[in-house]
Parts: sequence; structure tokens; C-alpha cells
Amino acid sequence: MAGWVEKRGENKWRLNVPGGTGPDGHRKTFRKGVEAPSKREAEKLLDLFSAEVLKGQYVEPSKLTFKQFAERWLRDYAEPELAPKTVHRYRELLVSRIFPAMGHLKTEDIKPIHLIEFYRNLAEDGLRLDGKMGKLSGSTIHHHHRLLSSILNDAVEWGVIPHSPAARVKPPKVKRRQADCYDREQTAAMLAALDDEPLKYKAAVVLTVASGIREGELMGLTWRDVDFGNGTIEVLRASQSLPGMGTFTKGTKNETSERLIALPASVMELLKQHKAHQAEERLRAGDLWQGTDRVFATWDGRPMYTYTVGKWFSKFLVRHNLPHIKFHALRHTSASLLLAKGIPLKSVSARLGHATTGTTADIYAHALQSVDRQAADTMDEILTAGKKRKGQA
Repeated sequence: MAGWVEKRGENKWRLNVPGGTGPDGHRKTFRKGVEAPSKREAEKLLDLFSAEVLKGQYVEPSKLTFKQFAERWLRDYAEPELAPKTVHRYRELLVSRIFPAMGHLKTEDIKPIHLIEFYRNLAEDGLRLDGKMGKLSGSTIHHHHRLLSSILNDAVEWGVIPHSPAARVKPPKVKRRQADCYDREQTAAMLAALDDEPLKYKAAVVLTVASGIREGELMGLTWRDVDFGNGTIEVLRASQSLPGMGTFTKGTKNETSERLIALPASVMELLKQHKAHQAEERLRAGDLWQGTDRVFATWDGRPMYTYTVGKWFSKFLVRHNLPHIKFHALRHTSASLLLAKGIPLKSVSARLGHATTGTTADIYAHALQSVDRQAADTMDEILTAGKKRKGQA
């Protein structure tokens, strides 16, 4: 072990690794503050730090550019701790907009004014990655702020900078948008149009409306998760597809996302029909069948690309001249229809797999307003009932 450790406080240590001599001829020592419960654990961190110095991979905090630190943050925190889709999105935001704007700056030199100027530039035209005209949404700009805040807050925790400039910048305002969804009549028209469509896609759309399941959860369902006897499905996993990673299986979004959802008898019957049709496809595929147990699979039994059904759904809406909504909006449709019928918020939240009812209330405020109107009308009936009886007496 090259170097030594110094105790700096409760569970706080300073790692010291000699690194030759500096330009002035004096002995140079690389230092790094860490947290560890014991000296033995601190010495383990010292070994890792020493190896980093010897390989020339260590950059002193005062010399770290924001790009260098953010790449380490992705490697040491984001990739081990966050979902692959989240890491992919963070990397996309960093590479496309954040690094070109401030990646060259030393991390310790970033000031609140740099962030304010960056957010102002994001609000200008021509920065969309999808090629469409118009500006970035307030929500997208806010995502940049949340990412920058997370990285800079960790830079403080890791001893790279004394304080986070993001903490002194007000986050960009985000206008609350009503969740896109179909109303009852539009949903009925869409379901009727499904009658002549392939059974697999019909089943996927109807199941999503009936359950409010997320797209990745839908594609992660296996037949073992379907209980035909009790009329339920169990959500235990999700499927994701990302560039360079293909299609893979991961855990659900959070603990409350693992849930049991009761389904209408008509939907269970549709799933039975789909299962029988899939069995016929399996016989036709013969030895080419890949052996997956997924409810929604390719012709040869492999897990479907996560967004195949969503892409099919967009084309389906165009063919039938139906209002355009994203496939994810079917989840919003499910929740909004249930709330409009007076189903308790807690029950709807549980079906959706939200961590709190507050999340459900924020997203579906428009639907709750409809329920509140129903409550007012019901109260009016109660209040006027006595007057009617008095008038009849």
C-alpha cells in the first residue's frame, strides 16, 4: 500500500499518496477526503486511490473540467445506481447540450450566472433533437437543471467544490400540462376500430386501457403473471430497449410498481384468445421458437422490442382517422376514466403503481376536478332533498 491515511473527524479520513516531485522540486502528495467507518475501510479506499494515481487516472479537483467530473459521475454513481434508461437520457442531455456549453469549464469555476445563461439559451428556437420546429418545453429545460443539480451536489459531497452553484439558481418554471388522454366517447371509438386489427395488438391496447400498465411493464409480462382463475395480472418486471443494449429485462420503476391488478372478465377472455393464437404461432415456428414465456412476443418467440406496439398504435390511429395520442396516453386514459367514475384516488394510484397518491393527484388534477363537480352535485341533491319533502308536506 503506497501512502497513508489521516483521521479528520468522525468517519472522515484524508488519503495521502506520494506522486514524485512537482515543478518546484518539492515532494508532491495527492490528497483526497473520504468517509469510512473504520481505518481498515479507509485503507481499502487508499489502495484504490493509490492505483488511480499510479495509472495517471487521477485529476486534482482544482483541474477537473465539468466534462471530466460528469463522466466520472456517470461511471461511479449513475451507471451502478440508476436505471439504464435514466442513464441513457442523462448521457444524451450531457453530450448534446450541456458539454458543448460548459464541459470545458473547470468544475470549481462554474458560477450561478453560467447556469442562468445556459437555461436562457435552452429557451431559444432550434435546440430540439427530434428535428421539429419550436422551442424546448419547460419540462425539458427543467430536466437539464435537475441533472446539473444532481451532479454539482455530488461534486460538493465528493469534496471537489465547496458549494453547488445550482443551489443558488431558481429552477426554470414548468407550466402544469394536462395529461393527454381520450375521453369516454373517444375510447369507445378506438376500441371499436380494434375489432379488425391483429389480435396481438388489440390485446395489448385493451389490456393497457383496462389496467393502466406502463409500456415497459406490458412488454415484460409473462404468462406466469396472468391468473385466469382470479382474473388478475401481476406486474413484477419491465422490458426496455436502448441503443447498443438491445432489449433487456429490468426491475419495476419502484417498489410500489410491483402490484396485482384485477381485470374485467372481457379482458381476460381476450387474453385467452391471444394465448391460443400465440400457441398456433409457436407450432408454425417449430424449432425456430426461442422459448420465451412473454405475453407479447415476436413471431419466433423472442421478447418484442419495447416500443413496437407503440409505433404500431400511432399508425393505427392514422389509418382510422382517430385523434393522435402517444401509447403512454392510454395509461392516462385508464386513470382518468376511473377517476371520472368516482373510483377513489388511492385505488387508482395503487393500480398505476405510483409511489404516493400525491403523484396521482398532480398528474390527474383535471380528472379530479370532474369528480369534485360530481361531489358538488351530490351535495346539492342532499341539501335540496329536505326542501322538496317540506314542499310536498
